[in-house]
Amino acid sequence: MAHGMTRREFAAAAGAATLAAYGFGAQAEDEKKTLRFIAQSDLRVLDPIWTTAYITRNHGYMVFDTLFAIDAEFAPHPQMVSEHAISPDKLTCQFKLRDGLAFHDGSPVRGVDCVASVKRWMARDGHGQALAGVLDEIKPDGDNGFTIKLKEPFALLLDGLGKVSSLALFVMPERLANTDPFQQVTEMVGSGPFKFVKDEFEPGHRVVYVKNADYVPRNEPPSWASGGKVVKVDRVEWLYIPDAMTKVAALNAGEADWWENPPADVWPVLEANPAVTVARVDPLSAPIMVRFNHTQPPFDNPKMRQAVLSVVDQADFLAALAGDEKNWERCASFFTCGTPMANDAGSAALTGKRDFDKAKKMIAEGGYKGERIVVMDAVDQPVAHTQALVVTELLKKLGFDVDLQAMD
Repeated sequence: MAHGMTRREFAAAAGAATLAAYGFGAQAEDEKKTLRFIAQSDLRVLDPIWTTAYITRNHGYMVFDTLFAIDAEFAPHPQMVSEHAISPDKLTCQFKLRDGLAFHDGSPVRGVDCVASVKRWMARDGHGQALAGVLDEIKPDGDNGFTIKLKEPFALLLDGLGKVSSLALFVMPERLANTDPFQQVTEMVGSGPFKFVKDEFEPGHRVVYVKNADYVPRNEPPSWASGGKVVKVDRVEWLYIPDAMTKVAALNAGEADWWENPPADVWPVLEANPAVTVARVDPLSAPIMVRFNHTQPPFDNPKMRQAVLSVVDQADFLAALAGDEKNWERCASFFTCGTPMANDAGSAALTGKRDFDKAKKMIAEGGYKGERIVVMDAVDQPVAHTQALVVTELLKKLGFDVDLQAMD
């Protein structure tokens, strides 16, 4: 299961500090063929192109498929595409679809579906918008493929078509992909390994998926989001349980099989049960960060942002989130440590000595006028909630007027 706080939980910790991603689960009985999964949050939005919420993106991977996918070495590989060719001048890219691709309503996946899906994705996604800026033309090549023509080379084309996180380019039937990108689609019809069971969808409680018996996985072994997606259960139930200790009780009682993201304070309780396996499910750490609204005062002023940066200590956030230092590590890199783009450029701002008096002087020189700062507190996400509490105290210590607002 791909999970990380790249997947858009409201973040409030310093720079790009990293938190180890752990998964917890009890072994489901083989004969059940049903996986009961305690999801990270309630699934409120179904359209994975309309929102960057990670819970919706995860739902998208259940129902839809992608043209390309990223492997464990961060390289893009064909997923729905069988063959592709790029011209020597890097301006014309032709794609042929795999045989046997079909949507859940029985209709075949065609070139027009891919074209419409790419266009809708480009309207909402940052990577897609960059591609749109150099796009000359995108058109179907009959029913089995499509062509992209560029005005200039775009080195990250395949990375964009296969990007893992929000917003991933999920392929929908043309009739759905033609929906206004700023309106939600009204049906969940994909070509992915699971079918969404509309009649059993209970917002605030449960989401149900059943195996797509017609899905044809790729032959390659799975590697992160790429390769063959072989379904080994008949049914998956995503359970939404707001209270952490109720989740613990459900897992310990065998009423659930897998809990996606339990907070650190319940780990010892789970580890005490020999029927529960505690395992790290993602080799990458998950970055967390403070995000300012650059368009609104006071943080439209760079001096205000610099003042906060100068007193941030990643350890404050990480210790609050995960307790013992064995569960976390500092990472003064904008990009996640352990990935190809990680580097320490500009890291001195996060590794130097904190000086609150100097920071308060910067705030005064910046002309702070007492503007109210709203910290969005995602109380249904234990990790995000903890970060909001820590950053609120930090801002108050600097003399800002802070309003901590609880929300989902």
